[in-house]
Amino acid sequence: MGQTVFIPRELDANEPRVAASPDTVKRLAGLGFDVIVESGAGTASRIPDEEFAKAGAAIGKVGDVAKADVVLKVRRPDEVELKAYRPGTAVIAIMDPYGNDAGVDALARAGVTAFSMEFMPRITRAQSMDVLSSQANLSGYQAVIDGAAEYDRALPMMMTAAGTVPAAKVFVMGVGVAGLQAIATARRLGAVVTATDVRPAAKEQVASLGAKFLAVEDEEFKAAETAGGYAKEMSREYQAKQAALTAEHIARQDIVITTALIPGRPAPKLVSAAMVASMKPGSVLVDLAVERGGNVEGAVLGQVVTTANGVKIVGHLNVPGRVAASASLLYARNLFAFLETLVDKTTKTLAINRDDDLVKATMLTDGGLVVHPAFAGKPAVMIASAEPAKKPAAAKKAAAPKPPSSKPPSSKSPSSKSKGIA
Repeated sequence: MGQTVFIPRELDANEPRVAASPDTVKRLAGLGFDVIVESGAGTASRIPDEEFAKAGAAIGKVGDVAKADVVLKVRRPDEVELKAYRPGTAVIAIMDPYGNDAGVDALARAGVTAFSMEFMPRITRAQSMDVLSSQANLSGYQAVIDGAAEYDRALPMMMTAAGTVPAAKVFVMGVGVAGLQAIATARRLGAVVTATDVRPAAKEQVASLGAKFLAVEDEEFKAAETAGGYAKEMSREYQAKQAALTAEHIARQDIVITTALIPGRPAPKLVSAAMVASMKPGSVLVDLAVERGGNVEGAVLGQVVTTANGVKIVGHLNVPGRVAASASLLYARNLFAFLETLVDKTTKTLAINRDDDLVKATMLTDGGLVVHPAFAGKPAVMIASAEPAKKPAAAKKAAAPKPPSSKPPSSKSPSSKSKGIA
């Protein structure tokens, strides 16, 4: 009998995605794994148990996680879930560790080897593992769809015998993976699109998609990108100049989509209440950063708010999950591509090389310790389990406390340098 991969049903009511697909189940079996999928895990992503079974998975129950050598998830398991995990189990998911110290500590106390997929390094080898890009791509698409639905007017210009319907004006703030896809989608739907970002490289990307770029292009702007491709946090002076430039522009827009995030920090405020008040009744703002505090003043997590002047602010939770059937297929392939690098092809067993660049960048906890340099600290007291945890030599070496890094690790592929989401 080979080693076991377990795919659970996500417990978060706002998480319809699943960490496997029939395709990746077949591929996992090809690597030598026995695959168990918890019953109902894929239902919300339009993957019934029968499809997983046809691909070679056993359909199991939540308690089967105790048999697992590898657990593939969408979201970080909570402390209750972790009590059923064996120490030493490899857990691969979007761990969302920033600001969630208790959750990270719970992983260490459970003795699991946890990998945070959003920390995947920005190298060519890791492009197929880039969960931030795969999910942000769909977020950008869905933002336009959600904005168009709330706008309740046509986006393209239409010339008819009864008259001309003008094209909608769409403004995208933050030209990362999500922003670029939002631009492309809005353009396909016939809108007139403008976009802004603090990174100089974004100007050419925006133009290549047929949109117009808007930014204060001073000396600070020219040096506004880190070596990893993220946007630097801009000075208050620059933010004031940029706000003045965009304020007048926003007042004329029909749909504004904001995507700006800085890893490990609250989302920057880009649209003030005064800017919202300047917009026409029926205009729409879609805030893709609402789960990190939001780019739009007045955005409410999980709600569509209508302001006193008739402007709608869309703050949907888990936007990739709104297209779960597509998001799950991409996410599952990201996880498989990474897990494949952890398998010894000769013995067909899990063989984690702790000196591998991908492992060093993504390993969050190991052997009862928080080992990632951005979060490493004191050892945790182990959660009670049926088996004692084994502390790898590499984990002992990593146990020396390190001060938290002020620069979070890169988490994108070379093709996805951005200020916006992913």
